[in-house]
Amino acid sequence: MQIDAGMGKVVVADKYKRPYFLSGVALYRLGRMGMKHVSVGAGGVWGSSNANKVYKYVAGDFRLAKGLSMYQVDAGGDGQIVGVGSGSYNTYCLKDKTALGCCGRSTLSWTYLSRKMMYYSCGSKWGCWGVDKRYRIWVTKNISPTNCRTSGWTAVSGPRMKMIEVSSDGKVFGVTTTGKIYQRAGITNRRRQGTRWLYVPMCMPVRHVSYDLRNLWIVTTSGLIMKCSH
Repeated sequence: MQIDAGMGKVVVADKYKRPYFLSGVALYRLGRMGMKHVSVGAGGVWGSSNANKVYKYVAGDFRLAKGLSMYQVDAGGDGQIVGVGSGSYNTYCLKDKTALGCCGRSTLSWTYLSRKMMYYSCGSKWGCWGVDKRYRIWVTKNISPTNCRTSGWTAVSGPRMKMIEVSSDGKVFGVTTTGKIYQRAGITNRRRQGTRWLYVPMCMPVRHVSYDLRNLWIVTTSGLIMKCSH
């Protein structure tokens, strides 16, 4: 159903809301808890349960991260964790020090990011990207991992996207509402919104996508996992 790649690791969630990690060519169960969305990055492995509770993977299992409920979380930033609040679709950020030190014992304090999104993803290099409830695309040019301050929110024209992912090296891939993949080209430090969308041809409709270390990871609408290396 969903896949995320970061820091050389790959995690997935299946249709039964069970999380797995990839080792070699096999998938192995990740902890005992059910997760509908999992993410891996500099801030560790995090997940959102079917009840929208936030969990962090600690000492071989997922531990409840007390605080706000999240529909989706992303660990791909420079140590900070971002998420989309359940029900409200408000976006939030967890400071890197808090995220790294989280071990399931304290209630977390999230920072509100003043935007409503349906899906939100950060990279460690060039900002964060999101898709709102009207399938419009947004990018924030700067986000501080130490205090979660953001600046430079910009609307990006393009196809109607249902999700978008940012890799650690700044690559941006999105999936349209019809299951097509596009990559954002022309992203630089000065022009973080990029310049154009490049269509990535696929043989079947796509549900989810992630990119890490020259590998594009894809989940099709039929539930197949595919990898494209270059």
